[in-house]
Amino acid sequence: MSLVHEPKGIDAVLLCGGLGKRLREVVNDRPKVMAEIDGRPFLDVLIDFVAGYGFRRFILCMGYMGHKIKQHYQSKTGSVDILFSEEKEPLGTAGAIKNAEPLIKSNPFLVMNGDSFCPLNLDEFINFHLTKRALLSIALANVKQTSDYGAIGLDDSERILSFDEKGRKKKGLVNAGVYLFDRRVLSLIPDNTPYSLEHDLFPQLANRELYGYITQESFIDIGTPERFEKAKEILLRERA
Repeated sequence: MSLVHEPKGIDAVLLCGGLGKRLREVVNDRPKVMAEIDGRPFLDVLIDFVAGYGFRRFILCMGYMGHKIKQHYQSKTGSVDILFSEEKEPLGTAGAIKNAEPLIKSNPFLVMNGDSFCPLNLDEFINFHLTKRALLSIALANVKQTSDYGAIGLDDSERILSFDEKGRKKKGLVNAGVYLFDRRVLSLIPDNTPYSLEHDLFPQLANRELYGYITQESFIDIGTPERFEKAKEILLRERA
């Protein structure tokens, strides 16, 4: 399969299957990607941002309370196509992507965490991935404290060498939850098996054709009530 260079031909796979246990004290009647900001699901914010670059085909990887996501997007009409990949059992972040393989048509394809947002330049990210001839590219954001996420180490060519565990308090680069995959990576993920991007796939690719694209944009996620409130403040301020 030949490489696609334009966003309109690249599939966007959004990971929406998280259990959202830490957020349930404030959002307990829906999956966390459907938590509302100014009356709209957080997932709408992500889809609108990505569609603004020309992406037209979205695959939603659903698990916990996935029927709520499906109900919302089945009834929507617009300029984008939305497809659904449903898990019968939790498969982890990489397992969810493997489960969606029959729906993924493009090479490369974009993957995003459905519970975080980093407004990086997706055109530049695609160019970076293709220029590096990467198997997988990860968008990296600078943060003051890497302890919540785990720091990532690069060499001078922006190849990813290491993934440090969470817990060490320092400035550094962290995974911003936005990726570009070459389709060859799918063969490295086992079928019908719980498999993690962060703990299983990425360490397997470290020091190979795994590259980090550094963005200066801020990175927010909605994984806890405190972060959810901060995300609402930031997104509402940007909209204003």
